[in-house]
Amino acid sequence: MRNAKNLFGLGVSLYFWGLMDLTTTVLSGSARPLTEGPEDNLSDKLHQRMKRSWVWNQFFVLEEYTGTDPLYVGKLHSDMDRGDGSIKYILSGEGAGIVFTIDDTTGDIHAIQRLDREERSQYTLRAQALDRRTGRPMEPESEFIIKIQDINDNEPKFLDGPYVASVPEMSPVGTSVIQVTATDADDPTYGNSARVVYSILQGQPYFSVDSRTGLIRTALMNMDREAKEYYEVIVQAKDMGGQLGGLAGTTTVNITLSDVNDNPPRFPQKHYQMSVLESAPVSSTVGRVVAKDLDEGINAEMKYSLVDGDGLDVFDINTDPNYQVGIITVRKPLSFESKKSYTLKVEGANPHLEMRFLNLGPFRDTTTVHISVEDVDEPPVFEPSFYFVEVPEDVEIGATIQIISAKDPDVTNNSISDPGRFFYVDITSGALMTARPLDREDVSWHNITVLAMELNNPSQVGSVSVTVKVLDVNDNAPEFARFYEAFVCENAKAGQLIQTVSAIDRDDPQEGQHFYYSLAPEAANNPNFTLRDNQGLVVRLQASWITRVEIAFIQKEMLKDNTAWILTRRSGFRQHEQNIFYLPILISDNGRPVLSSTGTLTVHVCSCDEGGMVMSCNAEAYVLPVSLSRGALIAILACIFVLLVLVLLILSMRRQRKQPYIIDEEENIHENIVRYDDEGGGEEDTEAFDIAAMWNPREAQLVVKNRQDMLPEIESLSRYVPQACVMDNNVHNYVLAKLYEADMDLWAPPFDSLQTYMFEGNGSVAESLSSLQSVTTDSDQSYDYLTDWGPRFKKLAEMYGATDSSGALW
Repeated sequence: MRNAKNLFGLGVSLYFWGLMDLTTTVLSGSARPLTEGPEDNLSDKLHQRMKRSWVWNQFFVLEEYTGTDPLYVGKLHSDMDRGDGSIKYILSGEGAGIVFTIDDTTGDIHAIQRLDREERSQYTLRAQALDRRTGRPMEPESEFIIKIQDINDNEPKFLDGPYVASVPEMSPVGTSVIQVTATDADDPTYGNSARVVYSILQGQPYFSVDSRTGLIRTALMNMDREAKEYYEVIVQAKDMGGQLGGLAGTTTVNITLSDVNDNPPRFPQKHYQMSVLESAPVSSTVGRVVAKDLDEGINAEMKYSLVDGDGLDVFDINTDPNYQVGIITVRKPLSFESKKSYTLKVEGANPHLEMRFLNLGPFRDTTTVHISVEDVDEPPVFEPSFYFVEVPEDVEIGATIQIISAKDPDVTNNSISDPGRFFYVDITSGALMTARPLDREDVSWHNITVLAMELNNPSQVGSVSVTVKVLDVNDNAPEFARFYEAFVCENAKAGQLIQTVSAIDRDDPQEGQHFYYSLAPEAANNPNFTLRDNQGLVVRLQASWITRVEIAFIQKEMLKDNTAWILTRRSGFRQHEQNIFYLPILISDNGRPVLSSTGTLTVHVCSCDEGGMVMSCNAEAYVLPVSLSRGALIAILACIFVLLVLVLLILSMRRQRKQPYIIDEEENIHENIVRYDDEGGGEEDTEAFDIAAMWNPREAQLVVKNRQDMLPEIESLSRYVPQACVMDNNVHNYVLAKLYEADMDLWAPPFDSLQTYMFEGNGSVAESLSSLQSVTTDSDQSYDYLTDWGPRFKKLAEMYGATDSSGALW
């Protein structure tokens, strides 16, 4: 039986449908069914069989069968099959029962699905013949292959298309551009189904393609990018060697002609006319020239230079790399009085040349530029061009910190740009003065701009930047860095550290921050706690075994600490006796003058465990009544909230009430209304009110009531004030003090803007402008013209017109 099993398919006849003829392999000698005789006789008979002459292990079947009936593949047949149906054929393996089926009686194999060689080219299956009655194998299991034969059912495809390529313009004929490749999914080993031939459908006569390799080349000489830059080439790939009936596929190749330097630059104008102001600063732009180049990219880059002219040392030219234009700039200061015009010869050239196109040159061109210098009225110039001023923060209001000067003698008016209104500049002398108190801790640097303009031409403005550094003075006392709250255990021992405190100071002295701590005088003999300043530890470290260098180092490090220790002076603290202690601590700095403040340390007496961990700090626990429910708590909180809203509403309504606009008479000593029957004496009348108050600068410290109905608008000083009008220093300081007072209290009167008027009076050039004395003068002015103005001016005509003895006006 073992030998019989090793003889694979000796009693099987295989039939092939398609290209193979029906072939049958028979056994030599007589053959009996395996069911006849005992098993030993069967073994003897099998040992007598001879090997068959042909052994077939493959079937072939065409792909893409489109019929409605199953496709016949082949036939399996055993020599033991006598046609009585006693043999049962079984098919297993790849696609068995799904793609291929077998008639278990006849052994016919059919394909029940459409086959595609491109999806799968072969199937490996196994066949077996069984006794239908007993199920015993009549033949050993045999393995065979069904191969799918190809037909031309796939067109060539360009998997990488569409393609993008470029080739330099003016390239010789035959220059390689790009190679395209088409793939055919058909079997290249069977017929011409996968043999591809390339051709151009669109793009001639500019380009050609190799029919075998798909390499695209130029086919026309002197292709100019400036004439046509983009080409669309359509390439076809056809199988079956390009024969009739073959399948074809196409792709698009977008070809761009890249630029070469084959066009020289040219100026569109041979003469340029430009003008420049004599006040133009150095490096300012005068004008632009441009040379046109039909090329692009690096081939269109230009380099401009001045090659001739009488302004080579006065002007310069630079090339703008983005727009390839020549920018003419001022090299030296100009003067209309010295020279009114210049002539320049400008050259534009390509820096990148190609040797094979030099015959198309020269790749350079020139143009002439005429520049006229225009006269201007120059603005004032400050000397120096920048001011740096250092001023202490405790400087008085109105103190002069810097004199700002301008070069132009026509300058008669100055102004300042200071958003914080900390400074003021005198409009005639240029003196920079303080208008508000300075505080380094709020603003340590001030950047302001001072403007100077001409009296006859206000549009001519010069400016200068002034940087003011505020120097620190010791005007802030040290204070605790945070709120300190300490805890001491009932079992604490004397000398135990319970808190380390530190302080901060807004000042910034040059020698650094050094703080000194001590108990306040009222707590100097505190029996419960004591304070140890850590800076004092340095003194006690001065032992004989410590060197001076080490002492200095320790002192330096300890001074950086700036802390103090709070220690217990006794033991035996009890909560029921006193559970909270308040310890006032005095903190002093090292400034001049020395400033100090007192901070309070709150110490709670707590019950602790043996390890010093706090357990409870309350003398007696607070117990919430059990009968108070959550709903009651919510109702109580809601009532409190409603009451709070009502209080805030009442306060808001009271604040919105209008306040009286006029300040109390006893506080406003400069706006008292004085009534008298005599006429005023102008500026010489000093009896109407006490003018001495205006000479006291300390009036700036008076407290003024707030006015909340409107914001004042403080206008700037007039620009046109003669230089001869110089204000007295005391009056000037008083005005600055009042200005500071108005700036600090935005709700205080006066609300009118500050204006500067011409001085008038008997002692001024304009004389008195008052009309009070006009009635008593012996003026011979006639008012007869009032009678001609109509009935509306009849009353004035009767008052001022002259009358005759009869009472008639004349």
